[in-house]
Amino acid sequence: MKTPPPSSAFARIAALTAAACLLLAGCSAVGGSDDASGAEAAGTSGMKITLITHGGDGDAFWELVRKGAEVAAAKDGVDLTYAHDDDPAGQAELMRDAIREKADGIAVTLAKPSAMAGPVAEARAAGIPVVGLNSGMDQWRSAGLLGYFGQNESVAGTVVGNRLDGLKAKHALCVIHERGNVALEARCAGVKKGFGGETEMLYVEGTDMDAATAAITDRLRQDSSIDEVVTLGAQFALAAVDAAKKAGSDARVATFDLNSDLVKAVKDGDVQFAVDQQPYLQGYLAVDSLWLYKTNGNTLGGGEAPVLTGPAIVSKANVSSVTRFAANGTR
Repeated sequence: MKTPPPSSAFARIAALTAAACLLLAGCSAVGGSDDASGAEAAGTSGMKITLITHGGDGDAFWELVRKGAEVAAAKDGVDLTYAHDDDPAGQAELMRDAIREKADGIAVTLAKPSAMAGPVAEARAAGIPVVGLNSGMDQWRSAGLLGYFGQNESVAGTVVGNRLDGLKAKHALCVIHERGNVALEARCAGVKKGFGGETEMLYVEGTDMDAATAAITDRLRQDSSIDEVVTLGAQFALAAVDAAKKAGSDARVATFDLNSDLVKAVKDGDVQFAVDQQPYLQGYLAVDSLWLYKTNGNTLGGGEAPVLTGPAIVSKANVSSVTRFAANGTR
């Protein structure tokens, strides 16, 4: 039997054990557990963040953005409000509502930058940090936003144009479903820059899918030389597949953005490829970055460079790796 250590040794052991415990999360000097979450420990439980987008009702793309934001909010202990309006004046008013309600942080899309300039300035004057996502790659810094999460649409468009050259396309129809949206215009401009063949723009009414399908069908009937249709949203790609069939056209379809139906279309060969800007990631990073800024003074990209979430090309060669995530509603 070992001789017990003297009382002074016991004291030293107790002191060392207590010090070690204090260095470990979840351990207290008296042996209890630390129940405080990271948000509570930082004094941020109930932090209010508002995400405001230009998305329309029932748009699957924006549901992906919202899901990502909600997961980040749940992780961070944030009280998240999601609001959207596809009318620029309505979106601006939603941002003013968030300012009046004293949000701790705002994430916003800049599809129509001029309409949002005033509200962004008002938020800054009120001391509310604002980050951008999805739209406004070329405007976020001049607007005074803290950071930006999205893809460089011009670069993404150029990648698509180069890919069309590799597919031996000659005449591309780039379908823009929202006139004046800077991100969509940049995509088609990028396609034109990167593509060695002819690129023409077709403006359709994105809020009326039947009208959009009819417009694509009519243009394909008018010009049989069009051998590629590039759409700027997953639902429009599926509409373009139908339009080509109705027009008796041999034109193939490529697109920007994904949803579960589009993933299946790529898998089946109806759509050649899609550019994934990872909207779930955009929503997640926008909320998480505001939490990090408020709790630790962090700025992703240092306030100088955007954080790119795309372009990621999804084709038949790699679509199987994305399928299960799309089925979960996160890609």
